[in-house]
Amino acid sequence: MPDPESLTLDSISLLLVWTAIAVYLLAFVAYAIDLAQRSVRRDEPQRVPALVTAGGDTQNTGDERAALNEVRTRPGQRQRLLWARIGTVLTGFAFVFHLAGTIGRGLDAGRVPWANMYEFALTGTLLIVAVYLAVLRRYDLRFLGSFLIGMVALLLGGATLAFYVEVTPLMDPLKSVWLIIHVFVASLGTALFAISCGLSATQLLQARRERRASGKGGEDAKRSGLGYLRTLPTAEALESLAYRFAIVGFIFWTFTLIAGSIWANDSWGRYWGFDTKEVWTFVIWVLYAGYIHARATRGWRGTRSAWLSIIGFTAVLFNFTIVNMFFKGLHAYSGLT
Repeated sequence: MPDPESLTLDSISLLLVWTAIAVYLLAFVAYAIDLAQRSVRRDEPQRVPALVTAGGDTQNTGDERAALNEVRTRPGQRQRLLWARIGTVLTGFAFVFHLAGTIGRGLDAGRVPWANMYEFALTGTLLIVAVYLAVLRRYDLRFLGSFLIGMVALLLGGATLAFYVEVTPLMDPLKSVWLIIHVFVASLGTALFAISCGLSATQLLQARRERRASGKGGEDAKRSGLGYLRTLPTAEALESLAYRFAIVGFIFWTFTLIAGSIWANDSWGRYWGFDTKEVWTFVIWVLYAGYIHARATRGWRGTRSAWLSIIGFTAVLFNFTIVNMFFKGLHAYSGLT
């Protein structure tokens, strides 16, 4: 048992983070039970499958705003799904522990808590949960809880085990106001991309179910695909919502590129130098620009644009992990030795 007098803000922060991870795992279990119960419910109205093309893409079956109304409901008007509500409450508790741990790390360091890989993971996953909880006030996305909270628990737990380092003074290039602006905006963009990815993955599953259901009838149509998908919005509604999150995330990522260039000029005397981190940040920007363009083009709606959204977020994770760990460059601020 450690001596209470020897505890530092950072050690307390670490304890709070591990507590948050444990509660996130409980929330993940609750959300998973919710999906399992949705699979066997008999009182759910069946969704009318969207029309699909021969290539598997959903056609534009109506006004996009009408499609979004499937998930735009006030909290008091939603289905009383016990385990989904338990999952959301547990997520809220975990978020409080997570936030306290992040603030504790920042107070101990005397700066913003996102100057190395561990701290960026700490703040980035915090913002994913914050955006998710905020969005729940407008859209009923509790069906994404198992994906998002499971991912947060995995990323946060992995980062705490693999990337944790003790607080150290900032390197000279990081002593800039752009550290606050650039990295925070990048983290916020990542949070929005994560939700867009989850919606796109669910869209692919729902579109597959709708294709199967369109060729069947009666009980066969009801049993098409994963059972819980019967209770979710149509693939078209999921696609429309994923597109909206991606657009907002893309705006933040564009600002990330611009702010990064300004910061690079202040630190190294040039706006662009084809450093590995710079290149991958631009690659991610191109991928999401392609996704938004493809989604705006009717011929690229549906499964193909959804895959672009998923590939884009995969590139974000690759940029954070593999690029930071194994590629050398001027952005060598992982904190790992």
